Amino acid sequence: MASPTTKYYPTFWQAVNLIVLYTFLQTLIDFPLALYDYQYGTDWLREPLLKIPIFFATTFIILFLGTRFSGLPYRDIYPLKSFQWLNIPGLFITLVALQFFMNEITIHVDKMLPPPGWFMELFAKIFESDIGIWGGILRVVVLAPIVEELIFRGVIFSGFQRIYPAFWAIFFSALLFSLFHLNPWQLGPTFLLGLLLGFVRLRTGSLLAAIFTHALHNGMIFLSVYYHDAFTMPGFLQSGMPQNYVLNLVLMAGGIMLIWYITRKRAKG
Repeated sequence: MASPTTKYYPTFWQAVNLIVLYTFLQTLIDFPLALYDYQYGTDWLREPLLKIPIFFATTFIILFLGTRFSGLPYRDIYPLKSFQWLNIPGLFITLVALQFFMNEITIHVDKMLPPPGWFMELFAKIFESDIGIWGGILRVVVLAPIVEELIFRGVIFSGFQRIYPAFWAIFFSALLFSLFHLNPWQLGPTFLLGLLLGFVRLRTGSLLAAIFTHALHNGMIFLSVYYHDAFTMPGFLQSGMPQNYVLNLVLMAGGIMLIWYITRKRAKG
């Protein structure tokens, strides 16, 4: 592993600073709005005409700083090149199996440390929108994957690749990705997702592939939450069945091997 004093940007702690700055910039505006809403009974904190410009402005600042400090060309930080569509079956299989393990982790964590009611209500609001399902899709399935991948598998991962071995670049970016979500009950699941996204970014060399994978995952979650009452969990994804651990582990390994095989020519090149 390279020395932390290396000239490349960002190192792990520089990436931490970048994420803290991003969170601080948003909190700097959200906190006063929350206080105002509480004091006067308004709802400015959820006003799209206010939130959207703030979201894009803070994101632009972080991407600008990360790009400037890295010293890399845009195409190296944000390799928005096409990827082999033959990867999609492997990605889908892996994500379906991953959902099982993410759900299992969540169930066990919730049993040990039940989340408070106010937190669950706050989490549910992520999928709500004033313009219905399409607003939720825009926020959860489109905007979130694009912005988060530009930061974590763009600015951060491009730097980590130059400093750390591939395993640690994936590991560290996944760790920061999970911490960024500020959800103690979802640290494990988001970490697993981050590992997959880093693997996809590394093997395909395409940020678009990571964005697509992230969007596909969020879309699956969104549909399962939005249509919860009409959705029946397939048997091989149901919790409490020991055989499902083996089955989903085999499915996930098979999906990852398929992605590995499809991207072997690029990796050799």
